[in-house]
Amino acid sequence: MSSQANLQQPQKRAETPPPKTSVGVIGWLRQNLFSSWANSLLTVIVGTAAFFLLKAIFTWVFFGAEWHVVSNELNFLLIGRYPEEEVWRIWTLLLFFHALLGLSWGFGKGIMNSIAYTIGGLLFISMLLPFIEMSTRIWIIANLATLISFFFIGHKFPKVKKITFVGWFLSFPIVIFFINGLGILPNVSTNLWGGFMLNILLAVVAIVCSFPLGILLALGRRSKLPIVKYFCVIYIEVIRGIPLITVLFMAKFMLPLFTGGIEVDEVVGAMVALTMFSAAYMAENVRGGLQSLPRGQFEASQALGLNSTYTTVFVVLPQALKAVIPAIVGQYIAIFKDTTLVLIIGLLDILEIGLSMIAKPEYIGLDMEVLVFGAVVFFIFCYLMAHVSRRLEKSLSVGNR
Repeated sequence: MSSQANLQQPQKRAETPPPKTSVGVIGWLRQNLFSSWANSLLTVIVGTAAFFLLKAIFTWVFFGAEWHVVSNELNFLLIGRYPEEEVWRIWTLLLFFHALLGLSWGFGKGIMNSIAYTIGGLLFISMLLPFIEMSTRIWIIANLATLISFFFIGHKFPKVKKITFVGWFLSFPIVIFFINGLGILPNVSTNLWGGFMLNILLAVVAIVCSFPLGILLALGRRSKLPIVKYFCVIYIEVIRGIPLITVLFMAKFMLPLFTGGIEVDEVVGAMVALTMFSAAYMAENVRGGLQSLPRGQFEASQALGLNSTYTTVFVVLPQALKAVIPAIVGQYIAIFKDTTLVLIIGLLDILEIGLSMIAKPEYIGLDMEVLVFGAVVFFIFCYLMAHVSRRLEKSLSVGNR
């Protein structure tokens, strides 16, 4: 009986460890870079070229470049001709921004981690730069301390979430109030706005305003009302068919014709032009997302008894926008870089200021230093936008089925 019981019991199989998936550094190099004689030759050629290129760049950056042109004119590059006695307004706005960012970081985590770490790292590096003035260094330390302090406040008191959302909502009028004065503080004309501050301001207005306008245009293009549909089609196709420079000139010279001869501020005209231009491309991105949705989504919402408005707001748009996040962020990055074109209509952005600096006799021949500095500044912000886009896609599981 015991022998029969042993035969009836299933025999346990010996467990074998899973196969090794890591081959080490040498194995990876052999498998990916030196798998054949052709790959080995190509690796050697590309590696040699990369070595000499990086060596030349390193030598020029640390030993050949004359960065005093940037250190001497740093404030001019960042804020233009903004009055020096009113610069405290800019630093106060930055304190307000870092306080909101710290609160959002405290209760938000996720994407806010990447943004906070990047901006905090930039503040820390800027604080260590040797050519920064002591007053500026103190303001940078204050901003870094504000970011960290409000992170702990947001982490310990999650109820400040509503206050934070209200602060972000009111941030734009607060920015305009501090920069311009609006008759309460000493007035600073928009003619004195410039530098990278102007690029940031134009980009934020264009991005924030073009998003809802682009959604409305995309929905209007799919409308069954002929007047709405063809108006949106004509607007989108006309704006997408002309270059941004033309739109900027139209905003400067033709916008007063639509306002009854009232003179329109050049900065406001540039904001309108960039918003109109970005909204047309945003509409096409959103329309692509709308067309990617299967018909079953509309039928399911109708089966649930949802009307067209609820279907669009709660079913269609969330899925459509989720599907076109890369295209939307790509458009935002493009419009951010296109803010440098406002120099055509006489605005002193960071590129125009850089070009005017290298025309001075003491800075002749230092074109590369100024242009590289501008490129690095734009790269940091564009990379941050792209990184946030990737984190957003990952958190929303875009592409996962």
